[in-house]
Amino acid sequence: GANGRAAAARLCSGAAGSSLLRHLLFKLRASGPLTVAEYMREALTNPAQGYYTRRGGIGESGDFVTSPELSQVFGELIGIWYISEWIAAGKPKAFQLVELGPGRGSLTDDILRVFKQLASLLSKCDISIHLVEVSPRLSEIQAQMLTGGKVQSSPRDDTVYMKGISKTGIPISWYRDIQDVPQGYSFYLAHEFFDALPIHKFQRTEKGWREVLVDEDPEVPDQLRFVLAPSSTPAMQNFIQPEETREHVEVCPEAGVLIQRLAHRLEKDGGAALIADYGHDGTKTDTFRGFRNHKPHDVLKAPGMADLTADVDFSYLRKMTQGRTATLGPIKQREFLKNMGIDLRLQVLLQNSRDTATQEQLRHSYDMLMNPKKMGDCFNFFALLPHHRLTHPDQKDDLQPRAPLVPVAGFSELSLK
Repeated sequence: GANGRAAAARLCSGAAGSSLLRHLLFKLRASGPLTVAEYMREALTNPAQGYYTRRGGIGESGDFVTSPELSQVFGELIGIWYISEWIAAGKPKAFQLVELGPGRGSLTDDILRVFKQLASLLSKCDISIHLVEVSPRLSEIQAQMLTGGKVQSSPRDDTVYMKGISKTGIPISWYRDIQDVPQGYSFYLAHEFFDALPIHKFQRTEKGWREVLVDEDPEVPDQLRFVLAPSSTPAMQNFIQPEETREHVEVCPEAGVLIQRLAHRLEKDGGAALIADYGHDGTKTDTFRGFRNHKPHDVLKAPGMADLTADVDFSYLRKMTQGRTATLGPIKQREFLKNMGIDLRLQVLLQNSRDTATQEQLRHSYDMLMNPKKMGDCFNFFALLPHHRLTHPDQKDDLQPRAPLVPVAGFSELSLK
């Protein structure tokens, strides 16, 4: 039964961690040091022993807690953001909500609740949900949460590997890659998605830039260490900007490719993309971190057993849109949620909750989301929007007064009245 499986999993987890280490050591001995990106990719998504593929440690018992796990308010406000963009676009007849790396599905669940509450507003709109998820384990959890487990699996070669209908009657499809998601007017959401994509690390030395690699430690048996590449590497030639002033730089090429795809889609089909993650605007240097049981964990120890992340460099994402779309932010989570009206929403929920335990929980999660020392300042919101959303088509006649553009919710003081 499930308990036996859990016990077996616990017994094997030590062995599984070390078998990934053995696999990596074998690789290192066979073909030399790995880039940090290759190491991170193996540790997180190796089909047999990767951290996400094997377990995906979200929630109180896992290795990290995400905002939607804390508070329904977070997801509701994001749902409102999409609806306000839908209204600003003139209420298109249909939209797809596409979430990248949906975790347990809590965020989509909260957004669907908002869509249901605003059913009269959305009644003429054809809505569908598209989830991009590589972890079979997490997609099961998402299906359970969003559909009550009523899903059909597709044949292996099908780009849609699972389909279902949400509890609120909206079709949901699962994909392994964003490229498989159908084109069309879409709202994209990436919450704590970009931070888990593999990064390359570079260090400035007297001899110029060198890539940081992962190798076996000659002093300590079966242990890994960081080394500098003796000479130039392909990644170094491709990803270091000539104007770079930092001493140490992390670059995530996969994030760049993904942003290009999003920008291309938004330019072609319209919509909006909202990215929420911890990150910086091209100022930070070494942010590669590991987490295990909610505590910091050495990134090179027990690969596959810990969550590995790096702060998102929003300046790099902005650069990679290549001007195809407008970008807004990054803006601190605290400011974004304040602009979205979190304070009013909290008051309403506090008034509607009968017991002190619920009120305590609401205040606690509000503090986690908004406190500058907790998630308030380290989390950022960043948006991609088609250019026409922010700039007026050139009017030939200057005498005509320009209609004011609808401000973008969350990124400006004005929120939905």
